[in-house]
Amino acid sequence: MRKRLAPIQLDNYKPLRDIVFENLREAIINGQLRPGERLMEVQIAEELGVSRTPVREAIRKLELEGLVVMVPRKGAYVSNVSIKDISDVFQIRRALEGLAAELAAEKLTEEQLEELEQLLARTEETVDKLDVLTTVDMDTGFHQVIYEASLNEKLSSMLYHLREQIQRFRTQSLSRPGRLQQALMEHKAIMEALKEGDGELARRLVEEHIESAESALLAAFEESEEKEEDS
Repeated sequence: MRKRLAPIQLDNYKPLRDIVFENLREAIINGQLRPGERLMEVQIAEELGVSRTPVREAIRKLELEGLVVMVPRKGAYVSNVSIKDISDVFQIRRALEGLAAELAAEKLTEEQLEELEQLLARTEETVDKLDVLTTVDMDTGFHQVIYEASLNEKLSSMLYHLREQIQRFRTQSLSRPGRLQQALMEHKAIMEALKEGDGELARRLVEEHIESAESALLAAFEESEEKEEDS
């Protein structure tokens, strides 16, 4: 049986529906709410200490992000992700993130360049400490800056939603031996290409980076499935 969700602190300036959404999203990404688990509005509302309305709204938003599926006459469930699903997402990400990097190389501002450098510096610290969870946050921030630097809002939105579909598995991916260090080196190379304004190189390096991430995630995913079959 899973651990109960922690009650929400209501001293936050954000709307309650957004706080509930963020709590449920984090619970799905960190594995507290597992793939295939049914989301019971009443139970979740009781655990979080809120009414059913913000829970219902949060579940609908999670469905739009692909983290939840609605089954007719049965209710809401945390979405399952197959190896085929992961491959499909990465195939699209590889093409779109490469495009975003190529566009960003031409449009990156000094402020965004400085932000990328700061993220890399902080990533080095977290990698040295083998702090996977914080490194995931740094990695996400690095890619987000590139999305924004492309100055293409449609592209950024598509990439955000694609990333969210596999975000819950990235801790497994970066936990694989050597992957933290490899990802950091790949980010450094991408950074240099962006700094030089070399869009073609930035695109190629990002595509290779996404391929490496896919390989690590698929390997981690397959190992997880094998363990579940053996248990």
